[in-house]
Amino acid sequence: MTAPVLNRKLVLESPLRAEDGAGGYTQYWVELGSLWADVKPGTGRERASGGTTLSRVATKITVRGAPEGSDARPKPEQRFREGNRVFTILAVTERDARGHYLTCFTEEEQGA
Repeated sequence: MTAPVLNRKLVLESPLRAEDGAGGYTQYWVELGSLWADVKPGTGRERASGGTTLSRVATKITVRGAPEGSDARPKPEQRFREGNRVFTILAVTERDARGHYLTCFTEEEQGA
């Protein structure tokens, strides 16, 4: 197995909720740090929603491995950000038996 080319700097973000005082909450994103990554786009699909066309692209993002419980280890429901692009993390698994790299299965959504 060849090593991935980690040539894209992505920001790992985690959601936080704050009560809004009216029984609900506001969600905002907190930056956990930056990770170098190998980004491989997959197949996409398109759908109409509320008069807008949304495009979703499945993307595999590979980063260096990190132990369970580490803030540097991505988790589902977190996201990667690269400028205005956002990749929602759906699942994370070890890419190799020794855990040197992690593969994050993500989805990027774009409005048109």
